[in-house]
Amino acid sequence: MNHWSVLRLVRMLPGPKPHNPYFDAAKRHHSPDGFRNNHPRVPPTQEELARLHRDLGAQAPPSAPRVDLSPVAPDLALLQANRTRHTVTWIGHSTVLVQTGGRNLITDPMFSRRASPLPFTGPRRHQPPGIALRDLPPIDLVLISHNHYDHLDLPSVRTLSRQRGGPPSFAVPLGLERWFHRRLPDANVVALDWWESRGVSGVMVTLVPVHHWSARTPWDGNSNLWGGWAAERAGFRFFFSGDTAYSQDFPEVGRRLGPFDLAAIAIGHYEPRWFMRNNHVNPEEAVRIHGEIGARRSLGIHWGTFEHLTIEPLDQPLRDLAAARRARGMAEDEFFVLRHGQTRVIDSTADGGLRADA
Repeated sequence: MNHWSVLRLVRMLPGPKPHNPYFDAAKRHHSPDGFRNNHPRVPPTQEELARLHRDLGAQAPPSAPRVDLSPVAPDLALLQANRTRHTVTWIGHSTVLVQTGGRNLITDPMFSRRASPLPFTGPRRHQPPGIALRDLPPIDLVLISHNHYDHLDLPSVRTLSRQRGGPPSFAVPLGLERWFHRRLPDANVVALDWWESRGVSGVMVTLVPVHHWSARTPWDGNSNLWGGWAAERAGFRFFFSGDTAYSQDFPEVGRRLGPFDLAAIAIGHYEPRWFMRNNHVNPEEAVRIHGEIGARRSLGIHWGTFEHLTIEPLDQPLRDLAAARRARGMAEDEFFVLRHGQTRVIDSTADGGLRADA
């Protein structure tokens, strides 16, 4: 069963409506049975999902990448010893290690071979994570954007909760703390609603609205909130988009919380566009978000890691991002990409990363 069959199953199977114990009628993104986007769109019909299933079944497999996407050897000595420099390391997909002010943050830790509830089927890795879980520096804070299997991975968060030196704190969208408490009852979990802020492990974090959805089973759709994160430590501001379609939420993020020294913005898994535009941004929209939130530098994430999540070639986001930068007259190091395992020291003049000719 491929990813799209699972997606279709999740959205089409009937089931009891969940009850939202957090419901606040004064908040427009709350509903009695869950949560919704600030700028709702018409959900796909069963006919559209059937069309998607037919189209994908007839689609030839994506062409092989033209760019070497294999990991580079990570600079473990730097990452283990660093206490003062701002660094960002792309581990793969939406998993990013950020070091700032002596704290180690990781986003949506996903180290498993497949992004699936089943170990023998579902989207699989094109290559291993850029850093092995055992080689990470001690993690202080984990930021989770939502509960989809390619973003919330039980083996990964369980291993992090048992790291040497003590467990990290987990910052999650509202409702997702219930999942953690059932599986990791001793975990230090902070759950926030959109625009709520909290100091966690010495980092001020704010959950911000993005346009997406949540589900892990056919019966829990949108019963847990989703979101992006703004994190600030010692004057350094970081933004993490999680999964998102484009929406007018981003200018509001920029007005309230920007500018940002660094952003990690999704750039992949956006085809076929007629369907994915309501789920994931493409590189052109990612560059627009970069400007609207006031990011000084952005790292492109959520691409080139898992096969069969969408239909564009794994390296197509590189070419589309290069075209989007050129269209806006943007320098390559303003919105850059990294190899799996590669680290960039923020404010460094080094230009490590992948290049792509359109």
